[in-house]
Amino acid sequence: MPRIAIVRKDRCNPQGCGGYLCARVCPVNMEDKDCIVPGPPPEKKPIIDEKLCTGCGICPNRCPFGAIDIVNLPEALSNPIHRYGRNGFHLYSLPTPIFGKVVGIVGRNGIGKSTAIKIVAGALKPNLGTDEDADWTDIVKFFKGKEAQGYFEAVRDGKIKVAYKPQHVELIPQTMKGKVHELLHKVDERKKFDEMVKELDLLDVLDRDITEVSGGELQRIAIAATVLRQANLYIFDEPSSYLDIKQRINVSKFIKSLADENTAVLVVEHDLIIMDYMTDLLHIMYGKEGAYGVVSLPKSTRTGMNIYLEGFIKDENMRFRDHEIKFLARPPQKPVSKVTLTSWDSMHKKLGNFALTIKEGTIGRSTVIGILGENGIGKTTFVKMLAGVIESDEGKVDAKVKVAYKPQYLEGRNDELVMNLLGEATQKYDAQLIVPLEIRPLLLKPLNTLSGGELQRVAIAHCLSQAADLYLLDEPSAYLDIEQRLAFSKVVRDVVEQRGVSVLIVDHDLLFIDYLSDRIIVFEGVPAKHGEVTGPFAMEEGMNKFLTEVGITMRRDKDTNRPRINKPGSRLEQEQKAEGKLYYG
Repeated sequence: MPRIAIVRKDRCNPQGCGGYLCARVCPVNMEDKDCIVPGPPPEKKPIIDEKLCTGCGICPNRCPFGAIDIVNLPEALSNPIHRYGRNGFHLYSLPTPIFGKVVGIVGRNGIGKSTAIKIVAGALKPNLGTDEDADWTDIVKFFKGKEAQGYFEAVRDGKIKVAYKPQHVELIPQTMKGKVHELLHKVDERKKFDEMVKELDLLDVLDRDITEVSGGELQRIAIAATVLRQANLYIFDEPSSYLDIKQRINVSKFIKSLADENTAVLVVEHDLIIMDYMTDLLHIMYGKEGAYGVVSLPKSTRTGMNIYLEGFIKDENMRFRDHEIKFLARPPQKPVSKVTLTSWDSMHKKLGNFALTIKEGTIGRSTVIGILGENGIGKTTFVKMLAGVIESDEGKVDAKVKVAYKPQYLEGRNDELVMNLLGEATQKYDAQLIVPLEIRPLLLKPLNTLSGGELQRVAIAHCLSQAADLYLLDEPSAYLDIEQRLAFSKVVRDVVEQRGVSVLIVDHDLLFIDYLSDRIIVFEGVPAKHGEVTGPFAMEEGMNKFLTEVGITMRRDKDTNRPRINKPGSRLEQEQKAEGKLYYG
């Protein structure tokens, strides 16, 4: 049985464990064999000999920093396509682009999705598990007899040209300078500038400097810049981040339209509803975060999505999760709480040229309320008014309620340790917050070294550990993978039920809002001009109202009950619209 040993160098601290505790407890070392030895300076991190290792499990269990993984793999995974050095991350197999199709990749953070698409894009040359880059002859031979063989032969022969949209669009202003229209004209190899600007609704930002645009605008600019390049493989890494649901659907249609007999499209995405809507085929990626990743064979999107939720790939006999993710067949019939937590009068707020009108409403105790609406329509302003960060021009919020607020944009610029920020949370809420949000490996890290997903989880834990009656979380799903979003949902449900508090969540992931919420607040209006707040409504009423505004209908998958968007003009869409049931078909 193949075995890999992973040493997470960012966690490993030989001095902190008294000097190579892993080596001192290793049974093989006790027999005077060098299974675990100190590595070369300056780091001197331990090196594990995978051939001598017996897989006893003692060193990973005894390591106080959780820095070691010993993984026994199936025989079929004996040869990695790429590894990051000895005792580093291993990637097995790759997704396969298919001309005329949009192929999706779904899976957790940290299991090699970005590495896989960099290899496919030609930005990273695989080493086939050795310490040197492989040549194209070896790579083609590695995939002999598989669909990927033809693709890498085409790459070798220079027949594949790739355009790649990276994951972190927020970093673009750090490397690019100038007006938006200048930057897009520079990359316009296809001479389709006007068409892309119209398709992606970029007319209003063309004369702005790239440093002055919002996250959603940056995302659409990055997509436009990718598609303006002349390529026959377009790769999009998380194209829905920062976008509201209308923009997500528009971008999905746009990406889907790119695939033809001469063009392939590859997409990594965590919003399952949007992934389902835009892709034809799906690869499931599974493994262990930071240790190894495996790419499954391609499935039809519906089949692949349901397999992912079930956690078991039958044709590969692989269970990658110990539980199934389930959705309800009908909306939850949770009774409205008779105990009022907070309420607000009819309110009005003007900010520059933007006006927000809020109809009176009430929040009961022990309730999770989802907030839905487009970007720039006043959601964050409303949340800040409830939090007391800004005041209303007319009307007022019940000031008696104590509020904890997690803002939309996260700051992690100082070098304070996570454990100092979350000191009280680690003592009071270890089982409720620290363990399920996977915070423990982050405790010794400075805030300014955290990734987007790590910083998001820390911010959520910090907010939910405060003493409050009402918790306001603005876009908590950003940077989180699918399983982290569902783990967060369970955390919120536990907090609400055990403490008798309420939680308001602003988010654009409809599956996440559907999975989590008891009631819905809906924002309508024209972005950057005026917004109107109505609700809270029961789930079916609120979602019907919102989907009417967005112009889509949703059905339930017959096997998993997960929500899915109907195709425009389909029989199901017409039937649901006729019945006035846009949410549960």
